[in-house]
Amino acid sequence: MNKIPVGISSCLLGQPVRFDGGHKRDSYIVGTLAEYFDFQPFCPEMAIGMGTPRPTIQLAKIDKEIRCIGVKNPAMDVTDQLRDYAHQQKPAHTDLCGYILKKGSPSCGMERVKVYSNGQPQQVGTGIYADIMMQNNPLLPVEEEGRLGDPKLRENFIQRVYVLHRWKQLVAEGMTPSRLTRFHAQHKLIIMSHANYADLGQLLATVTKENVTEVAQTYIAQLMTTLKIVASRKNHVNVLQHIQGYLKKELAADDKAELSELIERYRQGEVPLIVPLTLLKHHFRKSPDPYIEDSYYMSPYPQQLQLSNAV
Repeated sequence: MNKIPVGISSCLLGQPVRFDGGHKRDSYIVGTLAEYFDFQPFCPEMAIGMGTPRPTIQLAKIDKEIRCIGVKNPAMDVTDQLRDYAHQQKPAHTDLCGYILKKGSPSCGMERVKVYSNGQPQQVGTGIYADIMMQNNPLLPVEEEGRLGDPKLRENFIQRVYVLHRWKQLVAEGMTPSRLTRFHAQHKLIIMSHANYADLGQLLATVTKENVTEVAQTYIAQLMTTLKIVASRKNHVNVLQHIQGYLKKELAADDKAELSELIERYRQGEVPLIVPLTLLKHHFRKSPDPYIEDSYYMSPYPQQLQLSNAV
């Protein structure tokens, strides 16, 4: 499989673009994710000509508006330049399937960036460039490198990247009602692990050849919003038990008992998700089911990422 295009703050790849001429190379991003993601680096501060090393900047509330100004020289205001650069990069951002931002950056921070008011900081802001980039690309999975240290947030982000990648492949092939319906069927179990999928099912019940483009746009917007909800252990248990139902005629009593026990142990937090998933895959290799085979739930991303080992 070709690598998936993902945007990233340049400093996280080890590029020396920080204000002090340094970088914030992230070993997980460079060492693991780079095997699967084709990282497209962006550094808005360098792009607008600030250079390195450069004066530090910060977000400040001025006349009820958030501006990006110099720390030592408040007269230096780069807000509009950062916004313009984000708009200029919209065509490049359109091809991306995800974006990893630098935590706390006044240009690139996703959330909780310090905003100064009367000399006092509050962590309530979003980086100027990041804010426009996310507004221009509402479907795009976006995360900060610091939050990727949380196994659930890491799994959630990477799963969304792969879902959007598959969606873009579908759009490139040409959208039809049958392809849209199959895409939903392939992802229904994933959706179940995040939230109720009834609304999406009701939406697809209205699709026709005439309105497929409109319905598809509404569908993917709702889907990507739903998938932002981090999958819960309780919902995963419901999905696992649902999948188990496809084996009720194939499994002997002792196999059923073993599977039920592993699902219960997962519910209790004694084993990670990969344990019941591995046993389910074993049984479906012996007793294939076309719906389960076509579903992405048990293989939503490359197994080598080992994300299910920590969830």
